[in-house]
Amino acid sequence: MWSYNTTPRSTTEETPFMLTYDYEAMVPVEVGSGSLRRDRYTKEYSEVNQSLHLDLLEEARENSQPRLAVYQQCAARYYNKKVKGQLLKVGDLVLRKVMSNTKKTQHGVFGANWEEPYKIKAILWKGTYHLEDMEGKLIPQAWNAEHLRKCYQ
Repeated sequence: MWSYNTTPRSTTEETPFMLTYDYEAMVPVEVGSGSLRRDRYTKEYSEVNQSLHLDLLEEARENSQPRLAVYQQCAARYYNKKVKGQLLKVGDLVLRKVMSNTKKTQHGVFGANWEEPYKIKAILWKGTYHLEDMEGKLIPQAWNAEHLRKCYQ
C-alpha cells in the first residue's frame, strides 16, 4: 500500500498521496533516523509552506486531468487496435462456448470446449444475440459475441 501511494503515476505524474494530502509522504526510515528534510523542519516554515501548497493543490489536480485524459485515449486506441470485431448476422450458424455449468463432468479435461451449432435468431444490440437450436427452439437468455464462434459447415 505504501509503495502504491508514494510512487508517481505515469498518468498524472504525481503520487496518489500528493494529490490527496498535498504533500509528499515521508519514508518510515526518514522518521527514525535523521534526514535533511527532517533536520531543517520548523513549525513556522511548515505552516507557511502548507498554506502555499494548499493554494496550489487544486491547480495540481487540474493539471493532472489533461494528462489522465491523454493516457486514457492512448490506452483505448491501443485496445481498439488489437480487438477484432466479429460480424454475425441473423441466420448465421455459431458454436457456443461450454460453460462450467454445462460441462459434462465425465469427459474431464478432454471434453469439448464448444457446443453444437446454433442459429442466430435476433440481434439485440452490437455483440449480443438471441440463439435457437437447429430444431428452432429458442435459447432463453441472450449471448455475448465473446462466447460465440462462427461455424462454417
